[in-house]
Amino acid sequence: MSTSLSRRATAPAPAHLADYRVLVVPGLHGSGPEHWQSRWQRLYPAFERVEQTDWSRPELPRWSQRLDEVLAQSARPVVIVAHSFGCLTTVHRAAALQARSGTASPIAAALLVAPADPGKFEVSDEVSHRLSFPALVVGSENDPWMSAPRARQWAKTWGASFYNAGALGHINAESGLDDWLAGQELLLDLLAQAQPSDW
Repeated sequence: MSTSLSRRATAPAPAHLADYRVLVVPGLHGSGPEHWQSRWQRLYPAFERVEQTDWSRPELPRWSQRLDEVLAQSARPVVIVAHSFGCLTTVHRAAALQARSGTASPIAAALLVAPADPGKFEVSDEVSHRLSFPALVVGSENDPWMSAPRARQWAKTWGASFYNAGALGHINAESGLDDWLAGQELLLDLLAQAQPSDW
């Protein structure tokens, strides 16, 4: 069992996981039991999964609306841990929240892992927005869904930082990451950039 998040979250440091509501936002077909997102949820039961009605149909407006419904369930600041099409869902919803007059986004930060290429889903225009909160895009050198250079370019479009994780495929269950300790460290580094005290 990993102790990375719990060890650092209890140490004197800028990042305190307990300050946030953590939402896990999977991609197409959801995340199976051996996917790092699912393993993180087992390690940290307070993490909440955004469930979609139909995981086999990646419909951006519908998935984005579902994320909005989950966000509205609590006023606590949120950190999103997204994968693949879940990254596009997150960016789309963040833009919609930003467009609402007088509405502050509850999202404090987002870890966007192996984003699906918006061009493949014909949603580039819908997700070409700069995020208003700290975000980190994690790309892979041999990801079949988004090449590392394109992931870096989309990170720039979103105003996010970019991290090249090496040759990890789609950074999913097939990548053999187990509890993905390196990802947990990236999450805590991202939390250090958020400001929960402002909420």
